[in-house]
Amino acid sequence: MEIQRKDAGAGAKRARHNSSLLDAHILKSGDDTEDIPDSYIIFVTENDIMKGKQPIYPVERYVTIGDNKVLFGDGSHILYVNGKYRGNDEIGRLMHDFSCTNPNDMNYEALAKKARYFKQDEEGVAAMCKIMEDMRNEAAKEAALNNARETARRMIIDGELSLEKIARYVPSLSMDELKELEAEVMQLA
Repeated sequence: MEIQRKDAGAGAKRARHNSSLLDAHILKSGDDTEDIPDSYIIFVTENDIMKGKQPIYPVERYVTIGDNKVLFGDGSHILYVNGKYRGNDEIGRLMHDFSCTNPNDMNYEALAKKARYFKQDEEGVAAMCKIMEDMRNEAAKEAALNNARETARRMIIDGELSLEKIARYVPSLSMDELKELEAEVMQLA
């Protein structure tokens, strides 16, 4: 499930990508593909990106046989949920709750209880702060690693330093990672 605030981030290719990642993690090497369970990718979008004024947009694959379309039945399902929808039904009430800043205004008590915990309870606020801090640290670590890779890549392209010397200047990358980068650079040359 993904909650997407930007319309541009909720495109069809992203849904396909998420679906493929889920399938790749579910099926282990040597498993029979017929044993793979159904998967559901659920995009809750802030706006009605499909512009059909519907609460949910099911996306399924079909086989075209002549003039007929028959459900492919591969077990892959994608659902787009319109975050703007406010109908007097379960989805409308849930989308209302998703946009609430005050848990007391929510329809679903289970969701309100969790929101109160993470927004008002001292322990929950601390847990949320820790989660956010971990996410920031992980993003910073990833950015530093990407920067190190780009620096090493430029040094390899420049060709003036051996991999051993580059490893001294970019200690966050192993010699194996540098060799992989070198192979990528050579392949693109």
